[in-house]
Amino acid sequence: MEEKVLVLDFGSQYTQLIARRIRELFIYCEIHPYNSDKINFSSFKAIILSGSPFSVRSNEALHFDLSKIKGKKPLLGICYGAQYIAHFSGGKVVPSNKREYGRANLKFIDKQNRLFNNIHMDSQVWMSHSDTISHLPTNAECIASTKDVKNAAYSIEEETVYGIQFHPEVYHSKDGKEILKNFLINIAKIKPDWTPDLFSNKTILNIKEKIGFDKVILGLSGGVDSTVASVLLHKAIGNNLHCIFVNNGLLRKNEFSDVLKQYEGMGLNVKGVDASNYFISLLNGVSDPEKKRKVIGKAFIDVFDKESKLIDGAKWLAQGTIYPDVIESISVKGPSATIKSHHNVGGLPDFMKLSVIEPLKMLFKDEVRRVGASLNIDSNLLKRHPFPGPGLAIRILGDITKEKVKILQEVDAIFIKGLKDNNLYEKVWQAGAILLNVKSVGVMGDERTYEECVALRAVESTDGMTADWVNLPYEFLQNISNTIINNVKGVNRVVYDISSKPPATIEWE
Repeated sequence: MEEKVLVLDFGSQYTQLIARRIRELFIYCEIHPYNSDKINFSSFKAIILSGSPFSVRSNEALHFDLSKIKGKKPLLGICYGAQYIAHFSGGKVVPSNKREYGRANLKFIDKQNRLFNNIHMDSQVWMSHSDTISHLPTNAECIASTKDVKNAAYSIEEETVYGIQFHPEVYHSKDGKEILKNFLINIAKIKPDWTPDLFSNKTILNIKEKIGFDKVILGLSGGVDSTVASVLLHKAIGNNLHCIFVNNGLLRKNEFSDVLKQYEGMGLNVKGVDASNYFISLLNGVSDPEKKRKVIGKAFIDVFDKESKLIDGAKWLAQGTIYPDVIESISVKGPSATIKSHHNVGGLPDFMKLSVIEPLKMLFKDEVRRVGASLNIDSNLLKRHPFPGPGLAIRILGDITKEKVKILQEVDAIFIKGLKDNNLYEKVWQAGAILLNVKSVGVMGDERTYEECVALRAVESTDGMTADWVNLPYEFLQNISNTIINNVKGVNRVVYDISSKPPATIEWE
């Protein structure tokens, strides 16, 4: 049996973090909606039930048949998952006397229980629930408590079932990763052997088996994801990989020419296609963010359809889709419902006659970088910030024009160059500029101006699922603001975005 873990998603905003923490233990895991009918439970060595915004007592409770897994696989319920197991195993869940949210400390730990091996008394945990388990199932034992939550954790040892009412996956649970390690390695006996080299070797073999001698088209963007995908494919099928880099008119300043040069010497077969006028014309008058994404996605398909017909025998379209793209495009009832669509997720229209292959679709961004390093890809390329597939279209609020694109390209170039010149670029996970759809009054010389306002955005993250704004030095921001206003005609105001994700997203659209 493959050493992998199933995370059943009941709509928690933290579900993706569970997967991240598991991957950090060098254990492979997958997230699937709780109501998916495509899960082969026998292929997983352990199962984790996520939290949820719903109450197990509610008419809207998300129901899952526990008999499929309970007592058959090592099972860990987190928050809603713990309450669900307890509630439907003879226990009782009631509303809390007060909302239990935020930091708490474990005041009692059953140190004999394997789940709390090496966990110290007073360990800080993170609570986020409005219900509590008042009575455990008859065959369950309390194994941890906080000041306000008696049954903070419990176990049903004969069934290898565990429940915790706090969130071990979040940063604020100081020993959370150790608790997950205890469950997966000490209890479920899973081997922590999922490494970048293992992933690369298995993926290359899988590609060879799946593709054979067929020809594959890959859309390069110059970013980390498409680059790593292209190298994996090239190692598997060699010159049967045909890379295409499309200029959609929404790239960063000089990026089309710079990216083409970037791949020189990498042995990749790359063709540049300038379709900038085509994309901009299709976006004329389109202001809604979702419509922009769909227009751009369809335009990419049209371009690739045309290019694929020029490559005799092309049967596959490769994409650099990564796991956050997949997760954010799958709707689960609750707050993890679809936030935005991704132009590289969801398949292709029948007329293209191309099958899709996505070698990175189960990796988070930091994992893609580690795989790239194992493939000896240039570190400067791997350190490039993520850039959205729809490009500057979703950083221009409102309708798109060539003039707005040019303004934003100039602003963005100044900001990114400034970060690099001041040794800040590698301290930032993603940065960019946003052209707002408002104008503001200003004064230049002795004249009144009424011009564009731009927002600068820089965040810290590991995978894009959560992010914090970066506290850039005031002097740096002051200099960048002055440089932008003095050098980019049409801009008279610069602001800095200090919103975190959640509740905001990294991109504005």
